[in-house]
Amino acid sequence: MSNFRNLVAGLGLAVLAPLAAHAAETTLLNASYDVSRELYKEINPAFVTHWKKEKGADVTVNQSHGGSTKQAQAVANGLEADVVTFNQSTDLDFLADKGVIAKDWKTKFPNEAAPYTTTTVFIVRKGNPKGIKDWSDLVKDGTSVVIPNPKTSGNGRYSYLAAWGYALETEKSDDKAKEFVAKLFANVPVFDGGGRGATTTFTQRDVGDVLVTFENEVDLLKTEFGDKFDVVYPTLSIEAAPPVGIVEGVVAKRGTAELAKGYLDFLYSPEGQSIIAKHGFRPRNEAALAAAKLPTIKTFKVENVFGSWADAQKKHFADGGVYDQITTKSN
Repeated sequence: MSNFRNLVAGLGLAVLAPLAAHAAETTLLNASYDVSRELYKEINPAFVTHWKKEKGADVTVNQSHGGSTKQAQAVANGLEADVVTFNQSTDLDFLADKGVIAKDWKTKFPNEAAPYTTTTVFIVRKGNPKGIKDWSDLVKDGTSVVIPNPKTSGNGRYSYLAAWGYALETEKSDDKAKEFVAKLFANVPVFDGGGRGATTTFTQRDVGDVLVTFENEVDLLKTEFGDKFDVVYPTLSIEAAPPVGIVEGVVAKRGTAELAKGYLDFLYSPEGQSIIAKHGFRPRNEAALAAAKLPTIKTFKVENVFGSWADAQKKHFADGGVYDQITTKSN
C-alpha cells in the first residue's frame, strides 16, 4: 500500500481522480513498527467488522511495517499514512516537530496515547546451552548477542537502555554502565534494521546465542517453531509503551479524520485489548491483562533512569552520542 498511492499519483490525476476520491472514503493506512505485523493482521479485520456495524460503512485497512524510526522518517518524507503506531515516543515527537502530527499527541488518547505496554526479554536456543540468566551473561566472552540497530530500531534502543539501566542499578556508576553496554554491543555480530529482521537472523540464519527483543516475539516463535527456543526473563528490564497518533495533514486531505480516530479508539476497546493480549503484549485493560497470564517482571520506565526520551535520544543515540562512541571503539 505504501507504494500503491505513489503509483496512483504517477498514473494520471485526471483519469484517477474519481478513484482517489473513493479511496479517501474507504481506505486507511497504518504505518507501524517491525514486530507488530501479526497483531495488526488480526486487529484490522476486527476493526473493519466493527466499523461496518457501527457506521454501516465498508473500509479497507492497509499496513506498512519497518523499523520504528525508519517508518517515522518515511511518513515525514511523504508516506501517506493516516495513522502511526510506533514503539517509542521520540518517533512521534519527531513527527510532531515536523508538523505531521499534533504537538499534544499524548493527550489525544488514554495512557499518553499508548494502548498497551511490552518489555524486553531474552530468547535463547532450546535448553539454554550458554546458561543465560541475566544481562550480566550477555557481556561474557564467547556469547553472541542479536539486537537490532538502535539507530534505526526502537526495539534496539529499548534493549540498549534496558542494559544500561540494569548496569546502572548494579554498578551505581554511569562510567561502569557505559563500559558494560560497550562490552555487550561488542558481542553483537550483526545489526539488523528492525526487530523482525533480528528475529529472522537468530531463528532462520542461526546467528547468535541469544536474541534480545520484545516479549511479544515469544508466542510468535512458539507458533512458528514449537519448542525450539526458550524465553529468559532478566531480573530487571524496561517498560515499552508503544504510542499511536493521527497524521493530521493526511486525514485532512483524504477526509479520514473520523475513521482514523475510530481505528485508534478501537485499540482501547475490550475487543481490541483482548486481541492485543492474545499477541503477547500487555493491554491496559485489567481483565485482558489477567487473561494474558504474562509473568510478572520488574521494569523501569525510560523517564525513571534517563530523565526523558528526548534526553536519552540526545545523549545516547544522536550522531556522536554514547552509542556511536562505544560501537566505534568496539569495532
